[in-house]
Amino acid sequence: MTRTNKALVAYFSATGTTKGFAARLAIVIVAAALLAGCCSLPTNNQRDGFVTLAEAVPDAILEIRYYSTYNFVGERIDGYEHPCALLTKEAAKALKAASDDCVRRGYRLKIYDAYRPQRAVAHFVRWAADTGDTRMKAPFYPNLDKSVLFAQGYIAEKSGHSRGSTVDLTLFDMKTGKEVDMGGTFDWFGGESHPDFRGITEAQYANRMLLREIMLAHGFKPLEEEWWHFTLVNEPYPDTYFDFPVRQ
Repeated sequence: MTRTNKALVAYFSATGTTKGFAARLAIVIVAAALLAGCCSLPTNNQRDGFVTLAEAVPDAILEIRYYSTYNFVGERIDGYEHPCALLTKEAAKALKAASDDCVRRGYRLKIYDAYRPQRAVAHFVRWAADTGDTRMKAPFYPNLDKSVLFAQGYIAEKSGHSRGSTVDLTLFDMKTGKEVDMGGTFDWFGGESHPDFRGITEAQYANRMLLREIMLAHGFKPLEEEWWHFTLVNEPYPDTYFDFPVRQ
């Protein structure tokens, strides 16, 4: 946990709420700091090391949730200018190998998110400060009070996605023409999203493990809280958080 998170958690613990003006102001200050330069950015063309997945992984299906309004915020997220996905060249090459593996098994990869600009992360932080905005509570966090999302780590001031080698995805079954049933939906805030959650059917659990097996076999590592989230093990920019917009 970062110093900023620790400070905010301490504040939440002391006050018992995030609904007051001071709490909202604290989170907004975090968002402003992010955009003011706490992230490391290159001085040359920031996109030189990135490719679009439509070109690099042509078999993948794209459903870029943060370009649409169907996401936990309920509106298009800052920095998503086109409904496309970007990754570092290294991550895209590994993902192409995973995609080819999927196709041989009768599946395709379906991509929800890849590179995420730092300004998008700041948008999430601002949204977390507005505890009155719960328009997307039912489909994404029905069992949680919005005031705990930041303190419990669902929203953070930085994301590995901004380093350019992380992808959120699922499997699409070419026989049925539908997404594979993972026993849970993308961006669900809760323990049910953990890959090893056993309160689902054996078939659903096996589907999660199949996705995990394919991604790990091609150089990615999982996140223990989200079955859909994978990061390239040897990511090329482990300490750099980019902020150029998502566009073709």
